[in-house]
Amino acid sequence: MISMDVTAIAVDLSEDLLPLSVALRQQGVRHRIFEEQGRQTVKTATDAEAREVQRVYQAWRSGELNIEITARPREAGPSLLSRGMRSPVTLAIIALSVAGFALLLFRASPELLSLFTFTPFAVVGNQLVFGEPGAAPWRYITPVFLHFGWLHITFNCLWMWELGSRIERGLGSLNLLGLFLVIALVSNTIQYLFGGPALFGGLSGVVYGLLGFAWVGATLQPAWGFRPANPIMLFMLGWLVICVLGVVEVLGFGAVANAAHVGGLLTGALLGAVFALASR
Repeated sequence: MISMDVTAIAVDLSEDLLPLSVALRQQGVRHRIFEEQGRQTVKTATDAEAREVQRVYQAWRSGELNIEITARPREAGPSLLSRGMRSPVTLAIIALSVAGFALLLFRASPELLSLFTFTPFAVVGNQLVFGEPGAAPWRYITPVFLHFGWLHITFNCLWMWELGSRIERGLGSLNLLGLFLVIALVSNTIQYLFGGPALFGGLSGVVYGLLGFAWVGATLQPAWGFRPANPIMLFMLGWLVICVLGVVEVLGFGAVANAAHVGGLLTGALLGAVFALASR
C-alpha cells in the first residue's frame, strides 16, 4: 500500500481545497488531505509529487490557473455483490461460521463436533471428558467457527463483515487472512489457558482483534481510512466491560469467553501498531 507521508503544503482550515484536489487528480498527482494540529495538510507519496502540489497551488492562488468544478450526476455506491467480490476472505470466514453454527443448530454428533473444538472431547454418561490440546493443528483455529445461538452468530457475522471487508479492501486479502489466522490462534489459546478445557467458540475474539487492529493501525496510519468511529469504539469496549463483569451471565445469556475477547483485542492492537509503523 502506498504511504502518503510527504507534506506538500499546510493551510488554514477555512480554505477550500476542493478545487486544488480536483486539479491534482486531473493531472494524476496522488495526494491525500488531512487535518493536523488545526491545519489542513496535503500529503503525497514522493517529493516530486509534493513539488507539483506546491506549483499547482501557487498557480491557483495567484490566479494563473482557473479551476472549474462541474457538477456530475451522483453515482450509485458499490452494490453488496461488488463489495463481496472484493472481500472474498471476509465472506469465506462468515460462510464457515454459518456452517459451524449449522452443526450445533442441527445437533451434529459429538464425534463430528469434537473435530472442531480446541480440545477433543467425548460424552461419557452425562459428562464431557476432554482430551489434550494440540493433537491437530487446525484446532487452534476452528473454534472460531462454532457459534451457540442466533444472537451469537448474527452479532459476530455483522461485525466481521463491517470490519473485515474494510480491512480487506484497504490492505488486501492475504493480509486479512494472515491477521485472521494469528488473532484466532492467539485468542483461542489464551481462552484455553485461562478457562481450561471447555466448549468455547465464536468469532468474537477475531472481531475484537480486527477492531483493535483498525483502531490502532489506522490511527497511526490515517491514510488507511478504516479507523472505527468513536461511538463504535465506545459501544464495543463498553460491551466488552459488561461481559468481563459477568453481567451477561447473570442475565442468563450463558458463559462468555472473555479471555478470548481481551486477548484478541490486545493482539489486534499490537499487530495494528506493527503494520502501521512498518508501512511508514
